[in-house]
Amino acid sequence: MMRRFGGPRREGVRYRMRPGAYGVILAGRRALLALTESKGEEIALPGGGIEAGESPLRALHREAMEETGWRVSPIRRIGVYRRFTWLPQYGYQAEKVCHIYLCAAGRQVAAPSEPDHQPIWVDVALAAEVLSGAGDRALFLAALRRAGIST
Repeated sequence: MMRRFGGPRREGVRYRMRPGAYGVILAGRRALLALTESKGEEIALPGGGIEAGESPLRALHREAMEETGWRVSPIRRIGVYRRFTWLPQYGYQAEKVCHIYLCAAGRQVAAPSEPDHQPIWVDVALAAEVLSGAGDRALFLAALRRAGIST
């Protein structure tokens, strides 16, 4: 069974499946995170929805570039979790299935193309504390353990 973070599925609510790919992107003891100003300064793992016909890894590359301007090198899949949430930008309730990958940071090749996103670097010891989502926090810590990095 897939681990769930946040509230349970609500009876009588129609949810659209929204798979996504997200990265725990590391450079030494620093983690690359995405700050989204339009969501009240939410800090999240870079990533987002997997488009039709797109693989999770392709989506991860695209989303990391859109949100941070950085190229990434996925190392391994860490895990998956689900959460049920309202997506105001799309106007529907979603069952998000979030695939999390451990990645090495490549290099920044552009500014973020998403207008309200900016990349931020945070020491790995603090990153789990500043991540806005419980699922992101849990899988970030799992990625550090898999990488042999202590906080």
